[in-house]
Amino acid sequence: MTATIIDGKAFAAKVRAQVAEHVQRLKDEHGLTPGLAVVLVGEDPASQVYVRSKGKQTLEVGMNSFEHKLPADTAEADLLALIQQLNADPAVHGILVQLPLPGHLDSDLVINAIDPAKDVDGFHISNVGLLGTGQKSMVPCTPLGCLMMLRDHHGSLAGMNAVVVGRSNIVGKPMAQLLLGDSCTVTIAHSRTRDLPDVLSRADIVVAAVGRPEMVRGEWLKPGATVIDVGINRIEGRNGLFGDCDFASCVEVAGAITPVPGGVGPMTIACLLANTLTATCRANGLAEPQGLTA
Repeated sequence: MTATIIDGKAFAAKVRAQVAEHVQRLKDEHGLTPGLAVVLVGEDPASQVYVRSKGKQTLEVGMNSFEHKLPADTAEADLLALIQQLNADPAVHGILVQLPLPGHLDSDLVINAIDPAKDVDGFHISNVGLLGTGQKSMVPCTPLGCLMMLRDHHGSLAGMNAVVVGRSNIVGKPMAQLLLGDSCTVTIAHSRTRDLPDVLSRADIVVAAVGRPEMVRGEWLKPGATVIDVGINRIEGRNGLFGDCDFASCVEVAGAITPVPGGVGPMTIACLLANTLTATCRANGLAEPQGLTA
């Protein structure tokens, strides 16, 4: 048995095409152009590449892109003042502050200064609370992308056993909430879970987001399980990127699996654009696009 490969790159292209179609409709019917503002503090190379990619894809779907690049020694008060300016700007519908921030800046304080309605990363404490209580919220992009791929592959997820390996605020916890919202039976496991192979052996869905390269082994999986690998790791002495799952063994047991790279990664920016579109519609009292949010 060899698993079906879930092509995140192709699926992300489909999501971006849907977003572009809705953006054009907003322009034609309402004279609205969604705007995404990205704030980058410092010169972290990986963050710079990511911000460039976000800006490029934002423009490609017809949105306005506003980039604010600040020096690494920017004072916290100055960063907070910029966020307040963006909160008040009607042309800006989504705000994203690229993480990680330099050490002298309080990330929680900065994120919670963003207007929750414009928090397209879904990290504001208000959005975390809304998601956790099953209310309408801005949903973190990576878990949203995982959910979209699972829905596309399975249709209904109701009644399925899902194990999320990882308990981060960015992926693990919101992923579990989204799966609960789709009526899965959900277990959150992590690096200290006792007998993780036994826990995974009963899972119809495995979302691996623990940040440990090739931790999840194929022999731990229930045959036919769907595996979503969120991990992006480097291994010393080996070229390329590696997931949190040992792909070679998992692909022989799973029913479907996302590769690394080319799986979850491309969906993150696609869902950022989808969130910006959703925020624009909500801000203007318009119907939200179907299939582009939780």
